[in-house]
Amino acid sequence: MVALLAADVRAGALDEQVAAGVEVLAGAPTAAVTSLAEVAGVEVGVWEMTPGTVSDVEADELFVVLSGRATLVVEGGATLELGPGSVVQLPEGARTTWTVTETLRKVYVTPRG
Repeated sequence: MVALLAADVRAGALDEQVAAGVEVLAGAPTAAVTSLAEVAGVEVGVWEMTPGTVSDVEADELFVVLSGRATLVVEGGATLELGPGSVVQLPEGARTTWTVTETLRKVYVTPRG
C-alpha cells in the first residue's frame, strides 16, 4: 500500500506552541506549528500567528496563506500585504517584520536540516 498524506489545514489546533518571532515589537502574539510531512528532505507544515508585530530572521521557505491578514516587510526589499491565497518565497537570512492584524495561518515548505 502507498502511504498518502491527507490533512485539512484550514482549522483546528496545531501541535506545538512556538516563539512568535525573534522579537515581539507590539502586542502579545502567539504562534503554533504542526509538521505534516518530510518529503525528499523538505518539511511541509502549518504555522499560525495571532495578532501582533514581530521581527524574525527567516529560513528558506515557500508559503501559501490560508486565512488571516498581515503586512510583511522584508528589510531592504518589499512590503507585502498578505491574505488568503498569497504565495511568498523568503530566502534564508531575510530579516522580516510581520504585523498580523487577523490571525494568520499558512502552509509552508522549507528544507530540513
